[in-house]
Amino acid sequence: MRLHPAVARTRREVRDTLRIAVDAGQVSSGGLVLAGVSGGPDSLALAAALSRVADRLGLRAGAVVVDHQLQPGSASVAATVGERCRDLGLDPVVVRAVQVGRSGGPEGAARTARLSALRAAAGELDADAVLLGHTLDDQAETVLLGLGRGSGARSLSGMAPVTTWRGLVLLRPLLRVRRSETAAACEALGLPVWHDPMNADDGYARVRVRHNALPALERALGPGVAEALARTAALLRDDADALDGWADTAATELSPDRLAELPAAVRRRVLRSAAVAAGAPPGQLSARHVDALDGLVV
Repeated sequence: MRLHPAVARTRREVRDTLRIAVDAGQVSSGGLVLAGVSGGPDSLALAAALSRVADRLGLRAGAVVVDHQLQPGSASVAATVGERCRDLGLDPVVVRAVQVGRSGGPEGAARTARLSALRAAAGELDADAVLLGHTLDDQAETVLLGLGRGSGARSLSGMAPVTTWRGLVLLRPLLRVRRSETAAACEALGLPVWHDPMNADDGYARVRVRHNALPALERALGPGVAEALARTAALLRDDADALDGWADTAATELSPDRLAELPAAVRRRVLRSAAVAAGAPPGQLSARHVDALDGLVV
């Protein structure tokens, strides 16, 4: 029977991402990879795709379900999602409850708690990487949030397909897949999905961007805004990578005269790295601080 296009698309993206990771040495032959699964359509479509393609690539596939304990009944939801992952054939499947702190705001604190749980599980299971279900829509929202903060090229480059967080390799195979496609894949596979009530709470900036800002841009500019923002992120990521590489080379000599000769985009990167190396907390180091350092040099 012919695969539903959305199912085929998610499988292809996961397969291609894993092949690249194996070729790059980020995932070992026969190694274990884990899907981070919330039970929403994005992560569930990811888990379903991983369960079908991993074995064909000579890999083992499991899942980690993180219970943030932010809503009543969250433990029951997490347990159900874990069973759903086992039904898909993923093994091992672990469910972890976390305590979400306050640092970095509600969204940032939840993200840190989630990544810490994924990192701990990957270490205990000796997994090579964790796959995350971020989609093209998530990427577009990230770019808009960065624009609203007045961020630079690195922030506007959004989420990279492959990143490392405190030694944990994170793969994002679905960054070219629309959220509507992951929902269609789950529906085609008959997978019941869980909808996080926080995704409907407009107290969160990302929710307002999702339900208000992006639709308004689509109405004003026509369809394709999300895809355009994702393309912008990819282009800016290439630029940021090149500038960061230049800055790393230039950072070998921090004399004011040599720094003053550098283009501003490179010089500010060198100064920011130097400030972090000297002990400045990265999360509290703003463009205003870097501009002040730059003023001392030029």
